[in-house]
Amino acid sequence: MKYSFIIPVKEINDYVRDNISRILLFEKNDFEIIVYPDETTDEVWGKTRQIATGPGGPAMKRNLSIRDAKGEILVFIDDDAYPKENFIEVLAKDFDDENIAAVGGPAITPRESKFWQRVSGATFLSSLSGGFPERYRPMGKKTFVADWPSVNLSIRKKIFSDLGGFAGDYWPGEDTKLGLDLLTKKNARILYDPDLIVYHHRREGLVKHVRQISGYGLHRGFFAKKYPKTSLNWKYFLPSLFVFFIVFGAIFSYFFRTFIFFYAFGWSVYFVAMLNAFYDIYTHEKNILVTLAASYYIFLTHIFYGFRFLQGLFFTRNLKSKLR
Repeated sequence: MKYSFIIPVKEINDYVRDNISRILLFEKNDFEIIVYPDETTDEVWGKTRQIATGPGGPAMKRNLSIRDAKGEILVFIDDDAYPKENFIEVLAKDFDDENIAAVGGPAITPRESKFWQRVSGATFLSSLSGGFPERYRPMGKKTFVADWPSVNLSIRKKIFSDLGGFAGDYWPGEDTKLGLDLLTKKNARILYDPDLIVYHHRREGLVKHVRQISGYGLHRGFFAKKYPKTSLNWKYFLPSLFVFFIVFGAIFSYFFRTFIFFYAFGWSVYFVAMLNAFYDIYTHEKNILVTLAASYYIFLTHIFYGFRFLQGLFFTRNLKSKLR
């Protein structure tokens, strides 16, 4: 057996059932599926094991694969995602090279998603909002990266075991720490393959989106000072600079009238960037309402991510992740 699909989840839900049913359609037979819920159910699927973990985060659950998985390759995927039909074929070609330690690919919002889920996903289709649109749509060529989300991340089991698995202290961010460990301890990077696709259902509603983005910002700000080798990237600082621009630009414009011109010019530049983001999103989505709503989400993403990034960077000494 070569591949072990690892699915951490709080409880068995319809997303998990759909994910398993799609994996079981694969023509290749050299895989297994391991689901890690807090408590198991009586449901049974072919080639699938449920292993109860009790309460715990995704990193803790995924690390149990070191003990339980029979496959040579660990395929990490979220419960609310599912792989494309040719997933194993693409993965097999990548891991044919024995020098490849880990592989990641895009997580695309499925077309059957509800409107506000599509809006949340569309928010990241432009580099203005996420900085790394290749994580959300296939683009570019294969390349090596030091950081990749665990929604679509596969790694050789032996290497994962040697690294001690994910750092259980962080969520989100456990994948960032794994990428750092892979780089510093194994001198290896993750291969990005735009053809290795999973479909990922996004969180529905503005409040859930903002909570998720805020968590990302807090962790990335903290990582920027604690793990600068992979997280000290200028792109991560841009939303915080935008927050500074809004706040201090308004203050300076109030006290120094001559500064109003520069403040207005800054907003004009941002407006042009938003128009470009609007074009990028519409080109992919082909839906004007989704694109308009995503533009509003982008603005709020910049505000909340930027503020929480600063909190993580300057005011967080010991980060304790919480499940949301």
